[in-house]
Amino acid sequence: MFGLAYFKWEEIWSPVFLAIMLLITAAYLVLTGPVHDRLHKGKPVTAGRKALFIVGMTVLYAAQGGPVELLGHIMFSFHMVSMALSYLIAPPLLMLGLPDWIWQKLAERLSRSPLSRLRFLTHPIVAAVVFNGLFSLYHFPAIHDYVMLHFAIHRLYYAVLFIAAILMWWTLVKPLPDRSEVHGLKQMGFIFLNMVLLTPACGLIIFAPDPLYATYSDPAVWAQAMGYCVSGDPGMLLSRFGGPEFFGYLEPAIDQQVGGIIMKFIQEIIFASMLAYVFYNWYKQENREDDELSGDEAKVNLT
Repeated sequence: MFGLAYFKWEEIWSPVFLAIMLLITAAYLVLTGPVHDRLHKGKPVTAGRKALFIVGMTVLYAAQGGPVELLGHIMFSFHMVSMALSYLIAPPLLMLGLPDWIWQKLAERLSRSPLSRLRFLTHPIVAAVVFNGLFSLYHFPAIHDYVMLHFAIHRLYYAVLFIAAILMWWTLVKPLPDRSEVHGLKQMGFIFLNMVLLTPACGLIIFAPDPLYATYSDPAVWAQAMGYCVSGDPGMLLSRFGGPEFFGYLEPAIDQQVGGIIMKFIQEIIFASMLAYVFYNWYKQENREDDELSGDEAKVNLT
């Protein structure tokens, strides 16, 4: 499917990355299972939280090490699926999967380290601007093609973007509720801000009349970029396939538009769902406070 049959098993499934992800998941299960009582004298981590973390790791692996990652070097639409999985879906799942005491210990360690000077990055507006700014900057054609052609910069940029995604999600997931000052209407405003900030980049991609990225339209550039995820001489890719159009079910310009639509659609669904959830909780809290106030007034009148 989608030309995966032309590649080796290790090129599709990235066994080294898979092993790393399995080791991290195993370490998590040990920390939240057999040795939990030694590290934290509190309630055990629920099966639901563990499931969220495992699903998050699976999503992240699929996006950055599985077939989606390889297809993301062939078709721009799959690249956008990978980006959505990596930065809009995996981070909140992983954050929700970590128990409060782990976040507390991490926060205490960071507060005593030089990284504490970067605490301003957790401010909701700063976090939203940084994440969406980095995401949009990455999809400027010249920057995107440069990053895709330089492996070390590619990995570094993705790592920084992942950290920025966690900082952005911090305001919504609230792993340490006692440290969060953003609730109700402020959270809803934060969600709207994120939805607006990503729109220009998606709009540029969706409405561009021609292909923007040489990585997906120039065979020589494509082969060089593919050299980081498949073995052998990139020249062999050209002689064997001729270019990305060999695999493409869509023309480059249409594939590009589909990618932009996919990214915006996934973002809208996720943030609209979060908006509905936050609004419901805010409305319920407001009604509870009104009922309590009415009850107090009734007691005063009776006395």
